[in-house]
Amino acid sequence: MIPLIVVIVIIVVLAAIIIGMYNSLVQLRNQVDNAWSQIDVQLKRRHDLIPNLVETAKGYMQHEQDTFKAITEARSRAMGANNVGDASKAEGALSGALSQFMLVVENYPDLKANQNFLSLQETLTSTENKIAFARQGYNDQVLFFNNKTQMFPSNIIAGMFNFIKREFFEIENEAERNVPKVSF
Repeated sequence: MIPLIVVIVIIVVLAAIIIGMYNSLVQLRNQVDNAWSQIDVQLKRRHDLIPNLVETAKGYMQHEQDTFKAITEARSRAMGANNVGDASKAEGALSGALSQFMLVVENYPDLKANQNFLSLQETLTSTENKIAFARQGYNDQVLFFNNKTQMFPSNIIAGMFNFIKREFFEIENEAERNVPKVSF
């Protein structure tokens, strides 16, 4: 009778451990999904701001059609991205196009003084900061999730229930990776 009770206790303890690991994996997966949705909200906000910024600038920048086209195409690709890897690449290209646009804006003092443009530019800058914070939060959650799915013994449960490694949201634009040069 005692050996039967010991076996039952061991089975119950193992079941509790497995259930605990499974639940923690589900919780981490949901946190990763939530963190991605936070990035998605900020990216949508960014995508919505860009047409207003471009329309405001068009009146001043008649000869910059290539710049406008590059931004529009990059925005379309970014909005059509279906996964983290594609979104990361597309958003890097969009950031590059926006950087180029802001450099061109420097040649138009009347545009830089336009209140509507300044307001849109400030909102875009704020949104870029929010995207950076959301990206950091997402990558932290992905790190926790990936660690849990790859470390023993939870990797066994992760494999049994098809918890797969998630992608980080990384900067694809090499210009953003470079440290800015400061000289006096």
